[in-house]
Amino acid sequence: MTAILKFWSSLRLTVVTLAMAMGLVFIGTLAQVKIGLYQAQIDYFQSLFVWWGPSGSNWKIPVWPGGYLLGLVLLINLLAAHASRFKFSKKKIGIFVIHAGLIILFLGQFATERLSVESNMVISEGASKNYSENGRKSELAIIETTDSKEDVVTSVPEAWFGNNRELNRAELPFIIKVQMFAPNAEPAAKGSNLVFTPLPPATKMNDRNIPAAEVEVVDRKGKSLAKFETSNWLSEDKLLSMVKEKLGERLSPSVFQRSEFKVDGRSFELAMRPVRYYKPYVVQLLNFSHDRYAGTDIPKNYSSRIRLINSQTREDREVLIYMNNPLRYGGETYYQASFLPGDTGTIFQVVKNPGWLTPYLACIMVSAGLLIQFLTHLIQFIKKRRTA
Repeated sequence: MTAILKFWSSLRLTVVTLAMAMGLVFIGTLAQVKIGLYQAQIDYFQSLFVWWGPSGSNWKIPVWPGGYLLGLVLLINLLAAHASRFKFSKKKIGIFVIHAGLIILFLGQFATERLSVESNMVISEGASKNYSENGRKSELAIIETTDSKEDVVTSVPEAWFGNNRELNRAELPFIIKVQMFAPNAEPAAKGSNLVFTPLPPATKMNDRNIPAAEVEVVDRKGKSLAKFETSNWLSEDKLLSMVKEKLGERLSPSVFQRSEFKVDGRSFELAMRPVRYYKPYVVQLLNFSHDRYAGTDIPKNYSSRIRLINSQTREDREVLIYMNNPLRYGGETYYQASFLPGDTGTIFQVVKNPGWLTPYLACIMVSAGLLIQFLTHLIQFIKKRRTA
C-alpha cells in the first residue's frame, strides 16, 4: 500500500504527466488541420486514449494518453500528495486552499465537457418556438402524425447511422434499413431525381458536416413500403432554398415533398434534421431591432423583445434580450447571437452549463490561497525582524 501511495504521490509522475499533456496539446493542434477543431477535441482532449490505425484498416491501437486520462492522473496525483506529504497546519492553509481550487477546476471542467449543451433557436418575427437546435449534430426523426393534435417523435442519433444498418424499434410497426449514409454530402441532380454525393469531412472552423442517407422502410413481414433520400439539405429552410436555387429547375417537384408513408392505418414522416432540445415553455418573438451607427451599416446593437409562456408555472411575461444582457431561465442562458437576413428574425444561442460557476469559484480560491500563503510568510518575516 505504501509503494502504491508513493507512486501516485511522486513528483516525477507530475512532471511526466504535464510533459505528456504538453505533447497532447501539440499533436492535437496539428490534427485540427486534417480533421477540424471539433473532431480534434473529441479524439484528443475528450477521450482516455488517442487511437491510431493504418489508413483503410478497421483496427486501431492506443498511442498516447488522452485529455481525460491525463486529467484523472493529475487529480489522483494531487490527492495522493496531500495524503502522504502534506500535514495540515496554519502555515499551509494557503497551499490547501490553492490545491482545493485546482481540484474544483479539474472537476468543473470535466462536468462542463460532459453536461454542457450549446444550441441555437431561430425565430422569425411573430413566430413561436419551444425547441432549440444543434447545428453540429443531426438525427433521423420518425414522426407519427396520426393524431392531428399531437405528434409522436422517435429520434435516432447520427452516431448510430452506417451503411447497411437496420433500425428495429418495438414501438414502430416497421423496420428502417439504411442503404447508404454519408456524414457529409452535397446535393446533385441525376435526371429529375435528387441524389447526394459523399464529401470528405468538413475541417474549417465555419464549415459544418451536412449528412445524408438513403433509407428503405420495410414492414414486419419484409415487404418494402417506401424508399427515401433524406438529408438536412431538405429539412432546413436555408439549405433547402440553396438546393432549389441551384437545382430546382432540373428536379421533379416531388423531390421537395415530405417523406410520408402509412403503415397499418398509421401515418408517419421521416426527416434528417439537426438535433432538437424541446423546452417546457414557448418563446415568441414580438419584435427584433437592429440598431446601426448613424450614417453607416456598422451594427450598434441587436435586441429581441420576446414573450415567455410557461403553462406549467403560469408565466406569461415579456423579456428584452440584447447584447451582453442575456436571459437566464430554466437552467439555460439565451444570448443574442445573430439575426435573419433582412432583419426578419433573431438567432439566440442557448447554453446549458450546470458547471458554469466552477471556474469562477476555482479562480477565487486559488487567488485567495496565494494571498493567504504570501501574507503568512510576510507576517512571519516581519515578526522575525522585530525580534532581531
